[in-house]
Amino acid sequence: MKRHVLIFGLVGGVLIAVLKWTEFQFLVIEHSIEIYGGLIAAIFAAFGIWLGIKLTKTRQKIVIREVRIAAVAPFVPDEKKRDDLGITRRELEILELVAQGMSNREIAGKLFVSENTVKTHCSRAFDKLGAKRRTQAVQLGKELGLLP
Repeated sequence: MKRHVLIFGLVGGVLIAVLKWTEFQFLVIEHSIEIYGGLIAAIFAAFGIWLGIKLTKTRQKIVIREVRIAAVAPFVPDEKKRDDLGITRRELEILELVAQGMSNREIAGKLFVSENTVKTHCSRAFDKLGAKRRTQAVQLGKELGLLP
């Protein structure tokens, strides 16, 4: 019994496939002009949309303006403020190098001193400025007119 149902199902599936194929063949042969016309219309529509987007896209304008800056006198540290705080010239020199972003090792190599000497000068300058970190010391030095 199962075998008969399986055979009838298989034959029915094959018949449905053949009918769909003939229907497709009829559709393609009978309405080929409409199908080709629709495909060409879709291609031209897509091309028109693409071309419209390309032609109407806003272009970026690059504006270059010349800015003239008046000559500024070179920076001179506030000696009175430095004396009031009790910062030595060497501590100020090291603070300037810290402001340039140099590490203790780089500062030591540039000034021909040991890293411990640089740490000592930094620590004393930080204490005199009331700073806890290098960035804070640089900021305070700029605010007080000690650093450019």
